[in-house]
Amino acid sequence: MNTQSAAVQNRNLGIASAVGVLFIWSGFIVFSRAGVTTSLTPADITGLRFLVAGAITLPFVYKWWPRNLPFHAVALMSLCGPGAIYSMLMYWGLSEASAAYAGVFANGALPVFTAALVAVFAANFPDRLQVIGIAVIVAGAVLLGSAGFLQGGKNIAVGIGLFLSASAVLSIYIFGVRQWQVTPRQALVLVNVPNALFFVPVWLLFLPTGIADASLSTIVFQAAYQGLGPGFVAVILFALAATHLGPTATAGFSAAVPASAAVLAIPVLGEIPGFQEWIGIGIVTVGLSLLIVKRG
Repeated sequence: MNTQSAAVQNRNLGIASAVGVLFIWSGFIVFSRAGVTTSLTPADITGLRFLVAGAITLPFVYKWWPRNLPFHAVALMSLCGPGAIYSMLMYWGLSEASAAYAGVFANGALPVFTAALVAVFAANFPDRLQVIGIAVIVAGAVLLGSAGFLQGGKNIAVGIGLFLSASAVLSIYIFGVRQWQVTPRQALVLVNVPNALFFVPVWLLFLPTGIADASLSTIVFQAAYQGLGPGFVAVILFALAATHLGPTATAGFSAAVPASAAVLAIPVLGEIPGFQEWIGIGIVTVGLSLLIVKRG
């Protein structure tokens, strides 16, 4: 296979992986929102997620552990990946605001934070079209956020702050995957095993729980979806996308989540965005398109 064919194949693999993450993340937002509206707490869903993902990954930790990485890289990837910190911020935010807000502010802000990291630490500055795309994403997010504030949403403001925090944390991970050439297998053990070993005992011993009041079907569904989807498959796909597309474009795909999550939330949660909210979601999606065109 010549170099050009290999490059096209790698790019296609990156795009397919990013699309897979898009679908899993849309479900993650909607089904997580459904979970925190039951008796389950954010800590419960985080604990269930890493109980499953950690158990699946643990047998491979010795073989897959990235011994070539320096300690600071291992610590940063474990803390800032889609682990306990990111999950708690997302689940807590979803207990305060709807799925539409999570899609826009957690995912729509991701390319903004990532592009800033790439510019500062890799001296790779976005071109004019990327800057326009990022500006459009920010404009759409502001429009959606203002709709929530007009509704008197103190809880929505808290949720937005949590979603933005989660986005900032995850952008560090995306940058690190490319910076240290972390493979999908390494990403799995870096994210799942340390978070499972540290968070699950803390959850079981100290954190508030509503497990006893939740139905068995709810517990099983949340454990299976969170542990296998975002906790396992999405970690692999995310690493592949970041490796073959680059951090900014990978983060850019996440901005399509607002529209898909908002649509999925209608039948699953009965959450129907208002007119201004739909406009904001649409503007964010246009911003994503501009980022993707840059890579075309």
